[in-house]
Amino acid sequence: MSDETKKENDEISLIDLFAVLWHRKKMIIAITLSAMVGVLAFSVISLMLPPEISPLPDRYTPRALMLINDGASPGGGLASMLGDMGGLAALVGMGGMRAGTTYSDLAVFLLETNSLLDSVVDEFGLIERFDIDRSPRASSRDELRRLLRADFDNRNGVLTITFTDRDPEFAKNVVNFTVAYLENRFEELGLDRNRIEHDNLAINIANTFGEILRLEEDARNLQQSVAFAPLGGPIPAIAADLARITMELEAMREVYVQLRVQHEILRVTMASENPIFQILEMAEAPDRKSGPSRGLISIIVTFAAAFLSVFLAFALNAISNIRKDPEAMAKLRGVNV
Repeated sequence: MSDETKKENDEISLIDLFAVLWHRKKMIIAITLSAMVGVLAFSVISLMLPPEISPLPDRYTPRALMLINDGASPGGGLASMLGDMGGLAALVGMGGMRAGTTYSDLAVFLLETNSLLDSVVDEFGLIERFDIDRSPRASSRDELRRLLRADFDNRNGVLTITFTDRDPEFAKNVVNFTVAYLENRFEELGLDRNRIEHDNLAINIANTFGEILRLEEDARNLQQSVAFAPLGGPIPAIAADLARITMELEAMREVYVQLRVQHEILRVTMASENPIFQILEMAEAPDRKSGPSRGLISIIVTFAAAFLSVFLAFALNAISNIRKDPEAMAKLRGVNV
C-alpha cells in the first residue's frame, strides 16, 4: 500500500470519527450539560445546607507545629535508652522501632498507638460523633487515623499534626489535645533527661531550703530556752540539742549550696542545647476551609461526563454498524456463515 493510500485512509478515518461525533452531538451536549447543571446544583445545595446534614460540607484543617530535636539521639541512642528504662523495653522492636530510631520516628510512632487513638476517641466522643455501630473501637481508630495526620519535615525537624473536620473549633481542640498528649508521653518516657534532672533539682532545692528554715527556727527556740532557763534547769540537755541542730543546719546549708551549683550548671547546659520536644505553635480554629473544592469537582465531573458521552457515542455507533452487518449478526447468533 502506497503512502498516498495510507494518508487517504487516515483522512477517511478522521472524517468517520468526526461524523460519529456530529451525528451524536445532541446526546453528547445533553449529557455534558446535564452533568454540569447537576453537579453545580449539588454544590450549591451542599453549600446552603447546615454542615451537619450537608452531603458535601466545608472541611477545616487546623495544624500544630512541634520541633523534634533528632540531634540529641545519634545512631541507635534512642532505642538503647528505651531498652534500658524499666517498662519501656516493649517499645523497642515494635512498629519499626530499631537501632537508628530517632525521636521524630518515636513521635510519629506514638501517634499511631492505640493508647493515643483511644484517648482522643474517648475525650471527644468520636464513636457517637461518627455514628459507629459495628466494631466501635476498631472502626473509630480507623476513622481517626484517616482524619488525624502527622507529617515530619526532615529538613527543618518540624512535626506537623493536623485534623480535618467540618467544625473548625472541634478540629482545633482535637489537635491541641493530641499535642498535649504527645508532650506528656515524651515526659513520661524520660527522654529529655536534662530537663527532668533540672526539675528534680528545683524540687530538692525548695525542700532543702524549707528544712533549713525549720532548723533555724528550732535553733532560735532552743537559744531562747537557754536564755530563760532557771538556774539548775535542763541547760546541758538543751545545749546538746542546740549543738546537734547547729550541725544539721550547717550540713543542710552545705547541701543547699551544692544543689544550687548543680542547678546553675545544668541551667547553663540546657541553655546551650535544644530540647528534644518543643511546641512551636498550637493549633488555631481556621477561618478558611481546606476543602472540598467545589469548582474543581464541577470541572472534573463535567469533563468526565463529556468523555463518557463521547465513548457512549462511539459505542452506540459500533452497535449500529454491527446490526447493519449480516455477517457480524450471524456470528453473534452462532450461525456459521
